Amino acid sequence: MYVWPCAVVLAQYLWFHRTSLQSKAVLEIGAGVSLPGIVAAKCGAEVTLSDSSELPHCLEICRQSCHLNHLPQVLVVGLTWGHITKELLDLPPQDIILASDVFFEPEDFEDILTTVYFLMQKNPKVQFWSTYQVRSADWSLEALLYKWDMKCVHIPLQVFDADQEDLAESALPGRHTIEMMVISLAKEPGNCA
Repeated sequence: MYVWPCAVVLAQYLWFHRTSLQSKAVLEIGAGVSLPGIVAAKCGAEVTLSDSSELPHCLEICRQSCHLNHLPQVLVVGLTWGHITKELLDLPPQDIILASDVFFEPEDFEDILTTVYFLMQKNPKVQFWSTYQVRSADWSLEALLYKWDMKCVHIPLQVFDADQEDLAESALPGRHTIEMMVISLAKEPGNCA
């Protein structure tokens, strides 16, 4: 099973912050092999893994990852970005939403942020931790973040010992730039900023 470098970087970030994850409600969207979610669960978070409800084989991979890592308590749900479904409505408020390399196709960007925004309405203090591979300088989330009243903080990989050069030397051909960001609501209720 191949784990993408973006998932490794996000898992490193979670491990670096492992003491703050205990008992946090964490949702990983677009989980795939679920490395970040598995790390969060191993650090004591209450984790829900999700992938597209339209891709049952992806959900099965999430279940296999839980089984192989002895994490029967981790819930796996089908969520399709941009769709308000019973499964999305039934999710409890989250503290952290994880996503590893979900900003792959520009046509999915708004659906992803729509889903994240919906979850932020349940808990305005939730943070969306995401890693992504820079594929084009023409692709930007800035306008969508503004539209959904969200703010973004870019996290330098060096602050949590993620050596980007080592990841760029992975089995992937060519040079790959991986970025990390934390997205939250621009204005939390009661915050005048």
